[in-house]
Amino acid sequence: MKRKKMDISRRQFLAFGSTAAMGVAAASLVGCGPKQSESAIGEAGVSGLSSENGLSFMVAPDPIDPAQISDTKEYDVVVVGAGTAGVPAAISAKKNGASVCVVQKESTAVAQGSTAAGVSLERSTEAGIQYLISQTMKENQYRCKRSLFELWARRSGEALEYIAEYGKDGEYPATLSINDRFPEGYLDTYYPDTDDKVATFSMRCGAKPIGWMDGINSLAKIAEEDGIDFFYNTPGEQLVQAEDGSITGVICKTKEGEYIQFNAKKGVILATGDYQNDEEMVAHYLPDMVIYDKKQLNKTGDGHKMAMWVGGQMESIGHTKMVHDFDSGPMYNEPFLDVDMKGERFCDEHIDMSLLNNFLRDAELPGHYCQIFDANYVEQVEGWGGRPADPEALKMFMPEEDVAERKGVRADLVATFKADTLKDLAAKLGIVDAEAFEKTVARYNELVAKGLDEDFGKEAKYLKPIDTPPFYGVHNHVRLSAIVSGIKIDENMNVVDANEEPIKGLYAVGNTSGEFFGGVDYPLAIAGLSVGRAITGGYIAGENAAKA
Repeated sequence: MKRKKMDISRRQFLAFGSTAAMGVAAASLVGCGPKQSESAIGEAGVSGLSSENGLSFMVAPDPIDPAQISDTKEYDVVVVGAGTAGVPAAISAKKNGASVCVVQKESTAVAQGSTAAGVSLERSTEAGIQYLISQTMKENQYRCKRSLFELWARRSGEALEYIAEYGKDGEYPATLSINDRFPEGYLDTYYPDTDDKVATFSMRCGAKPIGWMDGINSLAKIAEEDGIDFFYNTPGEQLVQAEDGSITGVICKTKEGEYIQFNAKKGVILATGDYQNDEEMVAHYLPDMVIYDKKQLNKTGDGHKMAMWVGGQMESIGHTKMVHDFDSGPMYNEPFLDVDMKGERFCDEHIDMSLLNNFLRDAELPGHYCQIFDANYVEQVEGWGGRPADPEALKMFMPEEDVAERKGVRADLVATFKADTLKDLAAKLGIVDAEAFEKTVARYNELVAKGLDEDFGKEAKYLKPIDTPPFYGVHNHVRLSAIVSGIKIDENMNVVDANEEPIKGLYAVGNTSGEFFGGVDYPLAIAGLSVGRAITGGYIAGENAAKA
């Protein structure tokens, strides 16, 4: 029997489960390469650019004097960054017989996110896999490299399962993410009008506030016990490049100010996170994000710079980012009435939260908006085909409610409120013009009565009145969670030069690497794709470096 067509979309997947890009501290390691010959980067610097035209981050620094290096250490593989991609890279390299160390800028391992996504090959067919790849390419406006996404689809199941098994005895082991809609933890998506399917799955290290920050630290402790050396508070300063252009190590600086050279016989893997805290890089690659608040700290594009300084190429301008808020309240993607902080409606609400940053450009309160609904929200959401939070679950997100234990939320970020009047609700939400807000709701109810959205064109089935108290509101604050574009790599995770040739001995993974995403914003269709991509890329890079 043939199944009916099942199109996959962001909204469909988000009805099944959500991912929090719940970040805390920083990415790892500053890395920079020694100044190259003119034949490598030209008189004007990398790709013909220099500090003279305002892009100082592209100019390689002077090399560190060898006389300043107080110690030299020898390894097969050196991983720069103890994060979501770096720790799995180290574990994979060790699995494949390499001696490995990890150098890290911070005093601990650092990661973000709560869910990691993979594909179960055993439960999938070839047509289903290709359909998933094509649909996700579409989500990325066809600007990503298909071969990299296909690599994730084919290797993620293996990678995530290995990492989960490796860390099973740690404090925060990763387990299949189970929910009541998919008790086995898998989501089947069918190739249209056939029985062919792809089965995606997700893994977590626990419910919020536990996330991959905890999971990666747990893995790092196990890895250290397994013989992988970790050097914390040891930021990288320069890559070491041989005469033939290959990368043979990295020079790091201790907190005491001494330089250590870590030689890498087989390869250096850059896993240093994104660049959201480097203002110059953000202004150049993502100028629309300059005014947005940043969720992370100390992520200054260290690996990107390091790669560019030795001939690596950043992917084209028009980078992809995550600008989300999964913590203020549930049902963040339901098409309730949305208003800005002046109390005014600003869009057709039947769009993904991932795209709202295109509207929320108020310089004083960038990224702030409120979802408004009333006491009838449960039946409304069910009518849309969504999954409403029941009133008890909703209380977890409401700071004014007396809840014994706030399970599954970040208690410091919840911001859902209720009131018997719209005026009181506006005050609780921080809406500055309560009168304008009341007029907005009145106008919205007029449109509902007509069954036509004459202001923004939202489909009539999503028009529901807001007239039954108590009235509810969620004060959402979308911020820059991550930038998921970076240095160009090939299918081996090797950094490539201007001729698309691999730079021997240099790899980039996670948010240091690029061409995996390509849209305006990170696609939400596959919950946990970013973390899953990071773990998988690290796993592959560690394997390839060890076997080089």
